[in-house]
Amino acid sequence: MAKVKPLGDRVLVKPVEEDEQVKGGIIIPDTAKEKPQRGEIVAVGDGKLGDSGNRIALSVKAGDTVLYGKYSGTEVNLDNEDYLIMPEGDILAVIE
Repeated sequence: MAKVKPLGDRVLVKPVEEDEQVKGGIIIPDTAKEKPQRGEIVAVGDGKLGDSGNRIALSVKAGDTVLYGKYSGTEVNLDNEDYLIMPEGDILAVIE
């Protein structure tokens, strides 16, 4: 992958695709799938600048698995891989 460094409080997320088959054995076609809302953070920015000029560090780090809103972020394609760039505020939770 190309070296990407998000700016400010933004993060680069690799969406995790859900399983294509449900418990009943039905295979869901791509056109009927929901957008993923779970992903792994690949890179993080340096943090947001506070009012006093101090940098406020992000509370997530590369390697964290996170949940985010269904329509969060901007889709980007790097080296034929799909990613999302979003502000840290779009992240709802970290999965531990």
